[in-house]
Amino acid sequence: MLNAPMTVYRAIWISDVHLGSTACQAEFLLDFLKNNESEKLYLVGDIIDGWELKKTWYWPQAHNDVIQKILRKSRKGTKVIYIPGNHDEGAKQFINNKFADIRILKEAYHTTKNGQKLWIIHGDLFDSIRTVSKWLEFVGDEFYKIILWINEKLNNIRRYYGMNYWSFSKHIKSKISKANQYIQDFEKFMVRETKLKKCQGVVCGHIHKPEIKSYEEITYYNDGDWVENLTALVETKNGEMKLIQWADQERFKKK
Repeated sequence: MLNAPMTVYRAIWISDVHLGSTACQAEFLLDFLKNNESEKLYLVGDIIDGWELKKTWYWPQAHNDVIQKILRKSRKGTKVIYIPGNHDEGAKQFINNKFADIRILKEAYHTTKNGQKLWIIHGDLFDSIRTVSKWLEFVGDEFYKIILWINEKLNNIRRYYGMNYWSFSKHIKSKISKANQYIQDFEKFMVRETKLKKCQGVVCGHIHKPEIKSYEEITYYNDGDWVENLTALVETKNGEMKLIQWADQERFKKK
C-alpha cells in the first residue's frame, strides 16, 4: 500500500473489525491506523469476533498488529474508548474499567466542535426487540461467508488491474428486500433512542452499512465495517463529520 501524509482528526470511529475471523481485512485497517491520528479513538463494537474464535482459532499476525497499534496509540496519548458489541460481548464484563489505558464503556457521548452531542453505541440493542436479527438470518451464515469470500477474491483481481474497490457483498445485500427493511427499521430505532438520550446525533455500527443521514433534527452516523466496506467515521479539526473508505482508488491500486 502507498504511504500517505499523516492526517490528524478530533475523533475517529471504527467498528465491526471482526478480528479473529477470516473475513476481517486487517491489513487495510492497520494501514489506516498507521496513517491517521486522532485525539479520541472510539472502538464501536465487534472489534474481536468471539463467536468465530469459539468455532475455530484464527489469529494471523496482521490481527495481532492491529491490537498492538491501538495499544501504542493509547500509550502515546490518544484517548481510546471501547464499546463492546455482540460479537465481543465477553468484554462487557469489564465495563467501566480500564485495560492498558483503554476505557471500556457500555455507551459513550461525544460533543463535536460544532456543539453536536453524539450518543455512541454499537447498535445490537436493536436485536433485543426484533425476532429476526440482521440480514444474515435471511440468507444464512454459510451463504454470507461465501459472499465475503467472493468479495475478497474479486477485489484482489480488481486491485491487480488497478481498479477501484467495489463491495460485492454490499451489492448483494442491496438486492434483498428484507435486508433493506431491516436496515431502515434499525436506523429509525436508533434515531428514536437518540431522542430519548437528548442527543442530536448517534454513532453506531453493527449492520455493516456506512451512512450519514439526517432524520429531521437527528443525524444518524454509521461508521461501517472492516469486512465489507473498509470505512471509518471521522471528525476533522474543523468539526466536519465524514466517512472515509480507506480502500479508495489510489491506495487500493497495485503498486
